[in-house]
Amino acid sequence: MNIRAIAARALGPVIGRKESLNTALPRALQQCLEGDRALLQQICYGTMRSLPRLSCFAQQLLKKPFKPQDQDLHALVLLGFYQLLEMRVPAHAAISETVEAAAQLNKGWAKGLLNALLRNLQREQETLFEQLAEQPEFHYNHPQWMISKLEHNWPDNWQDILIQNNQQPPMTLRVNQQKTSRDAYLQELHDADITASATPYSAVGIQLDSPVDVAILPGFAYGYVSVQDEAAQLSSALLDLQPGQRVLDACAAPGGKLCHILEHQASLEQVTAIELEANRATRIEENLSRLNLDAQVIIADAATNSWWDGIQYDRILVDAPCSAAGVIRRNPDIKHLRQSEDIKALAEIQLSILKNCWQLLKPGGRLLYATCSVFPQENERVVERFSKIHMDARHLPIDAEWGTERPFGRQLFPQPQGHDGFYYAVLLKDQN
Repeated sequence: MNIRAIAARALGPVIGRKESLNTALPRALQQCLEGDRALLQQICYGTMRSLPRLSCFAQQLLKKPFKPQDQDLHALVLLGFYQLLEMRVPAHAAISETVEAAAQLNKGWAKGLLNALLRNLQREQETLFEQLAEQPEFHYNHPQWMISKLEHNWPDNWQDILIQNNQQPPMTLRVNQQKTSRDAYLQELHDADITASATPYSAVGIQLDSPVDVAILPGFAYGYVSVQDEAAQLSSALLDLQPGQRVLDACAAPGGKLCHILEHQASLEQVTAIELEANRATRIEENLSRLNLDAQVIIADAATNSWWDGIQYDRILVDAPCSAAGVIRRNPDIKHLRQSEDIKALAEIQLSILKNCWQLLKPGGRLLYATCSVFPQENERVVERFSKIHMDARHLPIDAEWGTERPFGRQLFPQPQGHDGFYYAVLLKDQN
């Protein structure tokens, strides 16, 4: 099966909003030769990153939409468009390989349609660009609801956020302080001819000039570094970890922040990780194992305390499930999978987790609320609502050079060749 057919089978369920790219792509990668995997990833990620714009082209050229059972063909059209518009694949090769993929999907009847659509785009590209240029979804390459919400929430920043969402993110590492120092590891990278620099805000972060396979990173297999965005690396310092403390990571998968907690303070009494989904908890165990770290991992709902042993924690990290609107450049399918109504529902889940975890925090303890979202409804407004109903909660402003101070917490926006979008708020529990 050719790469385009494999890509179409992977993207069909994503376009049909039945799966995420993170779920669909690993299966697809197993179906192709190792030498073809980079091309497959490029096609899948690129198509999803450009999906709003590609869909505008499809709406102009298609006489009627594809049936639900033909989402793979819909995906084939879109990835064909992506190749013609944004890849360096020769046009004749992109067209012939994409048309042939229809037969490999057992839908040979669609070859003529695919050929006509791709050649029409090739011929009419300039005219179509002129016709679509004024449409916000085409211009900004985002769904209309997301454009409108960002413009309303961030009148001074919304266009920059949209621009950054369409870029490819940098590759950033977190140095394991238990194994080496940042300066020492930067030298190892230099010796390995990997160009990198220290991150400006995280004391243990390193940003690579160009992404590389983790297999060539010095000491990666032995836990010297982990791949983690700089914004996510800020959590451990904000927790103010001290020796002998009990710490809870309430929504822990895939375990990056959990492992950083253990690296940051090696003398904690106990660290507990809660994760709702067993398959995601497997990622936590894998990361702990590679880094030779230890934590109690429990499969449970962070909005309930049926799993709790009754002993309160000194520090709690609530990295709440969210829209992930701050990490769209790493997960471009979010633009398609998320809907406007999701934000309100997510905010209710976030508040319920926050309320439950507050009971588990010792008087005098510190809770760090975090999301990888840029929507205030999931961030400062959740913390504000919580603070109004918990009189023993005191919001602690974050004094930092990064992000933007808000009435509650601090907001980071995705930066050019820098950190992702993220949000943090620190809450202290009164002693009495």
